[in-house]
Amino acid sequence: MNRHAGPPAGNDADAAPGPSPAERAATLVHLGHTGTLATLSRRHAGHPFASVMPYALDEARRPLFLISSMAMHTQNLELDARASLLVLGPGAAADPLAAGRVTLIGDARRVPEADIAGARERYLARQTRAAAWVDYGDFAFWRLEVADVYWVGGFAAMDWIDGTTFGAAAPDPLADAAPGIVEHMNRDHADAFLLFARVLASVPAEEAAMLEVDRLGFKLRLMSEGRPSTTRIAFPQEVRSAADARAVLIEMLSACRARDRVST
Repeated sequence: MNRHAGPPAGNDADAAPGPSPAERAATLVHLGHTGTLATLSRRHAGHPFASVMPYALDEARRPLFLISSMAMHTQNLELDARASLLVLGPGAAADPLAAGRVTLIGDARRVPEADIAGARERYLARQTRAAAWVDYGDFAFWRLEVADVYWVGGFAAMDWIDGTTFGAAAPDPLADAAPGIVEHMNRDHADAFLLFARVLASVPAEEAAMLEVDRLGFKLRLMSEGRPSTTRIAFPQEVRSAADARAVLIEMLSACRARDRVST
């Protein structure tokens, strides 16, 4: 019987150095603007109720919501504060199981009066369309007090992170540039990934695409003999900007081509 397993030996997504799970989770939440909020249903006691939820982050990386008292999720929270927020990372649309995602778990409560001005400023900076209804009388700011976090980085990569560790973690410095790097590389340089997989990961893949990139390296989605897997490849040095990443990737490609010519 076939059973699910992680990537084949020698093709571990976390074999190469990478950011900590807390940093990866912080990066995903930093990049996201909308998640799925799960509350406990008032109408169907004990059942989870999921809804689309735009969010912003406060200074402690706690999600902020602007929600109406008429909304079902708000009515649920008024009775039971327990909630979770699922945020999908870049690449989820193309390959949801290989892409990163994170679930933040805690209690959601109204933002205290003393913190409303700061919450409003942060929320409207991230969710500009909300300026049209932020002053409606039935809307209020809520905040998720994160107690625990479950991060999934793709196949065979997952971890629990306590809320304090998550709140103290910083997003990767390449976070804002990463989606553009991934889009550019997959559009214009997809053939380079087959070479990287063969030379640097010893995987003769038929298909390869970049899933994510950070200051320490990048992750590829591979297809070999009809089987999907992922592998992580380290940068030779830390990169902190799109320009640095471009220079390092060109350097790596040149080195891989030289090694490939020698081996063949």
